Amino acid sequence: MFSLEILQFYWWFIVSLLGGLLVFMMFVQGGQTLIFSLAKNELQKDMIINSIGRKWELTFTTLVMFGGACFAAFPLFYATSFGGAYWVWLAILFCFILQAVSYEYRKKPDNFLGVKTYEIFLYINGSLGVILIGMAVSTFFSGSDFMLNERNFVDWQTPWRGLEALANPMLYLLGLAMFFLSRIGGALYLINNINDEELRANARKAVLKNTILFLPFFLAFLFWILTKDGFEYDANGVVTLSKYKYSLNLVKMPMIALAMTVGIVTVLYSVFKGAFTKSIHAIFPYGLGVVLVVTSLFLITGLNNTAFYPSFSNLQSSLTIKNASSSHYTLNVMAYVSLLVPVVLGYIFVVWRAIDSKKITKEEIKNDQHAY
Repeated sequence: MFSLEILQFYWWFIVSLLGGLLVFMMFVQGGQTLIFSLAKNELQKDMIINSIGRKWELTFTTLVMFGGACFAAFPLFYATSFGGAYWVWLAILFCFILQAVSYEYRKKPDNFLGVKTYEIFLYINGSLGVILIGMAVSTFFSGSDFMLNERNFVDWQTPWRGLEALANPMLYLLGLAMFFLSRIGGALYLINNINDEELRANARKAVLKNTILFLPFFLAFLFWILTKDGFEYDANGVVTLSKYKYSLNLVKMPMIALAMTVGIVTVLYSVFKGAFTKSIHAIFPYGLGVVLVVTSLFLITGLNNTAFYPSFSNLQSSLTIKNASSSHYTLNVMAYVSLLVPVVLGYIFVVWRAIDSKKITKEEIKNDQHAY
């Protein structure tokens, strides 16, 4: 049987990895926002929507897995965030409902809303949904406005229930960075999945354009978190503010710093490969790089005695992997269950290869009676 401390570390790593996979899979959302700028006619628009539409369930499934892992391993965090900041999470959920409805009904006969309406819904999901998720993750660094009573019941200090984050300009840095990053991923995936030279040429331009827009927001976000005070707890669980906490975490955990650096370099390499060469495989190094960077960001919020969900209303209400985790027995049982994760990832890999084994062409979309 593993110790409680090892299990808490293990499950925070699993949650962090799922967060990285989720951000990578948001290339679907990014592709949805490129519909109007890349496509020059209705046929090309159908090709884009059918390309990314075959992957949208995987993104939603990853989001559900992320929430499920938080619920099982860190139930107090799940109750505090999803139960306390519920307006922001309801807004995110509504964006994903729009996505599911749009793929289902966009090309249905007698669609009284019109095709354009559902395409706008897809854009809302790919823009507002991604930005809100990015801002929600940013609260891991900024803190949220909540308190916990002696029974660990959450008392949110504003009636906005999470939407008050919209008033913090620093939280937009990661939200907008994720928006442009998802568009980079979307363009790289379309290059790989659609066999159309005009669309590929337009997508390569989109990769470069969105990288130029992504970098200022991402670099500003990194500067913000690496220079701000963090939330540290001691052996007794007392939380205090600590200068340059997240920078020190990288120094004290060099493997995480290395993973983040490799991830950033890999993402930039994928951008070069996608924008300036004829390769159609840049989506794969992009995915690896994104997972490494996002996983590393999650890890520095929860490890090295760091409160991963801090409260700026009451520092001692801040959540850590120690006070927010499930019991030793629950974490231990789930650790064995988690050994099935490689099977699930293998299934996703097989499904991905099967779906993408044949590239999308104009002829296929013209003759497909079940196209989105």
